[in-house]
Amino acid sequence: MLCDLHIHSDNSFDAESTVEQICDSALNMGLDIIAITDHCEAEFINMGENCEFGSFDRQIPKSISDTAKAIEKYSGRLKILRGLELGEPMHDISQTKKALAYGDFDFILASVHNLRGRDDFYYMDFDKVDINTVLDEYFDELIETAAFEHFDSLAHLTYPLRYIFERKNYFPDLRIFQGKIDKIFSILISNNKALEINVSGLFKPMGVTLPDLPLVKRFFELGGRYITVGSDAHTADMVGKGIKEGLEIAKQAGFNHFTIFENHKPVLFEI
Repeated sequence: MLCDLHIHSDNSFDAESTVEQICDSALNMGLDIIAITDHCEAEFINMGENCEFGSFDRQIPKSISDTAKAIEKYSGRLKILRGLELGEPMHDISQTKKALAYGDFDFILASVHNLRGRDDFYYMDFDKVDINTVLDEYFDELIETAAFEHFDSLAHLTYPLRYIFERKNYFPDLRIFQGKIDKIFSILISNNKALEINVSGLFKPMGVTLPDLPLVKRFFELGGRYITVGSDAHTADMVGKGIKEGLEIAKQAGFNHFTIFENHKPVLFEI
């Protein structure tokens, strides 16, 4: 079984392929299961069309509708899960509740792309900040996010490293944050949440998954049970790429199974 549980359609502001194009690519890649997880940055929902991301009030219902049509069209050939990438759910709880009410989802990824009151790490000028201070604040936010009830898997744990490595050409020493990372893992484990192996880093200058093998192994050592794997594809040609490598990392870390979520219930498949 092969699955990709992190895919963005053209209903995300930074992606370009339709849900049908994604499904056709998934079949060509030999995938059995996918989740359409379009972006919804909770704190910006109330901005409507004035938001740089576009109106989530328009985009997420469209994503749900497109996914429903695909579920019917590809029935028997491809299992398609109704998903959402819920960004910064703790920044504005009232807007997060609105995001959760858009529709019935099978699977929700929780993620943090920016700290409170700051731009996405994608836009951050790392020459003007203390990187360790920023990472310390980031892991604090992940501790808070991990304790949030309404999600299934925590996305790209080491997200800031994508851009730190691209611009500074080095990896910060995460050992100084190991206590906070262990706390994140412990909260996920105690709440029966999954950790995502996001394979997008394999195709970026950093060259490793988010998180990488040592951190996935640490999650397993602490008692982690659920692992999801996602490409974070923003174009149809990237759907499914790196998934086999991600599953191999899970196996090397000690996992014998990967997880999908149907109606937020974990379903395990042997690696």
